[in-house]
Amino acid sequence: MSSRRDVLRAGVALSAALATPALARRAAAADAAFAPSPGDWRSFALTSRIGFDRAKVGPGRVEAWVPLPGLEAAGWNRPGDTRWTTNAASAAIERDPASGAALLHLAWAADGAAPRVELTSQAALRDRAVDLAVPGAAPALSETDRRRYLQPSTLIPTDGIVKATADRITAGAGDDLAKARALYEWVIANTYRDAAVRGCGNGDVATTLQAGAPFGGKCADINALYVGLARASGIPARDVYGIRVAPSRFGYKSLGANSPTVTKAQHCRAEVHLAGFGWVPADPADVRKVVLEEPPGKLALDDAKVAAVHRTLFGAWEGNWIAYNDAHDVALPGSAGPAVGFLMYPQAEVAGVRLDCLDADSFTYSLEAAEIPA
Repeated sequence: MSSRRDVLRAGVALSAALATPALARRAAAADAAFAPSPGDWRSFALTSRIGFDRAKVGPGRVEAWVPLPGLEAAGWNRPGDTRWTTNAASAAIERDPASGAALLHLAWAADGAAPRVELTSQAALRDRAVDLAVPGAAPALSETDRRRYLQPSTLIPTDGIVKATADRITAGAGDDLAKARALYEWVIANTYRDAAVRGCGNGDVATTLQAGAPFGGKCADINALYVGLARASGIPARDVYGIRVAPSRFGYKSLGANSPTVTKAQHCRAEVHLAGFGWVPADPADVRKVVLEEPPGKLALDDAKVAAVHRTLFGAWEGNWIAYNDAHDVALPGSAGPAVGFLMYPQAEVAGVRLDCLDADSFTYSLEAAEIPA
């Protein structure tokens, strides 16, 4: 238990340190270099190419499910059209009935040679920033949506160790804004980005907490932890799954797609819904990504580059990322296989056997992004 107390103490110490005048001045100066703010919309085309080598995958019916930009967020994410060319026997856009997540579902006959598809989706994006100084007139969630964004999922339970941890972190916090901030600070102080984790992680919150502090993972783990703790605190919250499509305008190499090839640029972000503010962006995972990956690497939490994103990524984020959906426990239409915990990577089955969605080279798939001139 001593290690857990030490990590929890470190979170309190970090919050106190950020309040000291010297570090506050340093962080404020750095903030000028990381200041997302709603401005002009930028449009992007995301092209996915998927093919199956029969010599590798073998015979049998082939099905694929490709996540599409489908989350409508009036202030920062507007999905556009999707067009495709394919030799599939059938291809149609379908939506998950529980979440509305959009995907392209394709099927090829068992005797079809070299199944392939190329699809291009468009989306318009912009930075976002929520003024948290004074509540505004943001509409409340409907009761249906409130229940949805408080309910547990397979990967994100809200009882047991998750509830106990959330109660401990938010003890003494006043309103939901204070609780959401406390959770954000705690997650940053008590996690680390683990480069050895495949893909974006698996998002299993209870397993993460049971492993003991500090808690390692990638964005699907760290931001799911934040979402789970928020829901367990009675605050509607969601993971939003998507992909980076452009470099950071603020010079952060770790926070952008630095090549037109974005096959491995998937990233999930988090939001909490707060009365008077609406959906508030939060991305503690990207703070930890800056710590590990921003040149020269392995930065301290009080480094100016880290402090800037730490202060900013509760309430704002950069519009260089397309949102797919906020779905959990997605049953792939037409599949007899298990539901996927979240839908951020192309999925496929050959003769009913699920392929490894994180092995793009063997799958085979690639994704490319390009900005569409205004």
